[in-house]
Amino acid sequence: MPPAAAALPGRIDTRAFLWLLVILSLATLNAPQDIWDTIRHLRVPDTDDAMRLVEVRDLLAGQPWYDNVQYRFLAPEGVASHWSRLVDAPIAALIGALTLLAGRPLAEGLIAAFWPVLLFGLYCTLLYRGVRRTFGGRAAILAVLVATQTFGIAIQFQPGRVDHHNVQILAMLGLAFCLMRGCFPAAFVGGGLAALSLAVGLEGLPYLALAALYCVGAWCWRGRPALPGLAGFGVGLGVAAPLLFAAQTAPTLWTATRCDALSPPWLWLAAGGFGFALAATALRRRLGTPGLRIALAVLCGILLIGGFGLAFPICLEGPFPGMTPLVRDHWLLTVNEMASLPKSVAQGRWEMLVFYPVVLIGSLTATWMAWRGPQRRAWSIAALFLWPGLILGVFQFRGLYIASGFVPLVAGPVIDRALTRAAAPGTAVRRWGALALGSGLVSTLWLAPMALAGWIAPASRTAPDSAGVIACQGDAAVRPLAALPPGTVLAPIFLGPSILLRTPHTIVAAPYHRAIPGLTAAIEGLGGTEADLDRVLDTFQIRYLVTCPSRPADNLQATPAFATRLTRGDAHTDRLEPVTVPGPLKVWRVVR
Repeated sequence: MPPAAAALPGRIDTRAFLWLLVILSLATLNAPQDIWDTIRHLRVPDTDDAMRLVEVRDLLAGQPWYDNVQYRFLAPEGVASHWSRLVDAPIAALIGALTLLAGRPLAEGLIAAFWPVLLFGLYCTLLYRGVRRTFGGRAAILAVLVATQTFGIAIQFQPGRVDHHNVQILAMLGLAFCLMRGCFPAAFVGGGLAALSLAVGLEGLPYLALAALYCVGAWCWRGRPALPGLAGFGVGLGVAAPLLFAAQTAPTLWTATRCDALSPPWLWLAAGGFGFALAATALRRRLGTPGLRIALAVLCGILLIGGFGLAFPICLEGPFPGMTPLVRDHWLLTVNEMASLPKSVAQGRWEMLVFYPVVLIGSLTATWMAWRGPQRRAWSIAALFLWPGLILGVFQFRGLYIASGFVPLVAGPVIDRALTRAAAPGTAVRRWGALALGSGLVSTLWLAPMALAGWIAPASRTAPDSAGVIACQGDAAVRPLAALPPGTVLAPIFLGPSILLRTPHTIVAAPYHRAIPGLTAAIEGLGGTEADLDRVLDTFQIRYLVTCPSRPADNLQATPAFATRLTRGDAHTDRLEPVTVPGPLKVWRVVR
């Protein structure tokens, strides 16, 4: 770093000043009220967070490790979760230990509030060390500073966010830094992190596929110098994936095909990578030209993909085989994280401006630097982990989750260069251009155009107001239901996890694709005619009907649904007896 860039005007130590900004940003990252509400009332940002705490409670209550069935969901058989016990375990251990000191309710609240904070501290540590190794100390501090200003990261590490996306961000970031080093030990650890990501959830699968192709491509082009990275990644993945699979999967299910979780289809791919790494190592003396290495890679790829298609054809349809058009149209495509960018724009959801632009600019910048700048390997790997998220994010918002974790990795070095240019002789165009580029990677600066768009076109917003949903699934709304005698509840799909978390009742529906019968029942019962509702009440032996006035179900016919008219007071049935409870929810007891 040039001496002139080491201090700001007035001889202020740049690094000390940046560390001060980091400390202030960390201190103000989360609103104290959000932390307090999480501790006292188990405020959680998402239905998945509520369901995670339900799973953790069941584990602490003695449910066997390999038994991940939620028995109060479509009772009595229950619904088997596809989530990982590897995430349940540390949360359960911390709650169990703290319960001895603070009691169970407070222990749950404290861990729900501070588990994401601990993970964010790990993320910042990993980010700082990885960026410092490649780009220098000041770039590393700036990367951490940008991380505190990146909304895509903040929402995944906020209090109450006990779901698994933050763990996957950590695993993918660690994998990227391991690939940047390229040696066998680092790549081996990276392969283990890739396996951990698969064990936690399959959202990272596109990133892992590209990481594998990167290792293979580097080996095909460079030969033996790139072999340690390929061998380490393949062996690490091939060894860790079956071990983690066995650690969280009952032996009776080891042969069961699950397209939405780590299971034989994905173990086949991991084993193929392991075999290819061994073959490349064993044949390294005979594969002296790029052509021969490419031939081996193509042959192994054909065998691997062909075998996958022949052995597991159902998984070629995606992670949701068997989903009906009714459930897809009236549930899956209505979930915010499944919304496409065109749909969000059409609905006037201008808050997307704080998520998409920084990932787009980061992807373009990393690609340009990989082509023209120094540290090309690091930049190319950063681009490798940004582009899949951006492309997927165009079709599903959740595609941005992992990619957002890589924006600070790009922003830190870019802003560092901008500061260096600002202190060095040069044209104003270069200085302002570098400043504009660095600023474009900071999410909080996009709040201004977001507000401007909302002010210019307020009528363009047609997206449902989320405030009504938040009010209906909060503790103040759902907790009163616990005073009613236990029974089966038919409620809007998004209310299911909160009812499980805050009451002793059983539920019919929750937002999980493995429970198609329950999803169908909620859609038809709450969105259909009186006859549809009666059929669902009888089939599932419903004791309570619960509705959220601010978020009625989709109408399945030209006229408003019977449950919607019942909620408004425009309909009546002798089968349902109103129950008065405090809060926004409407409740009826089924009279048999």
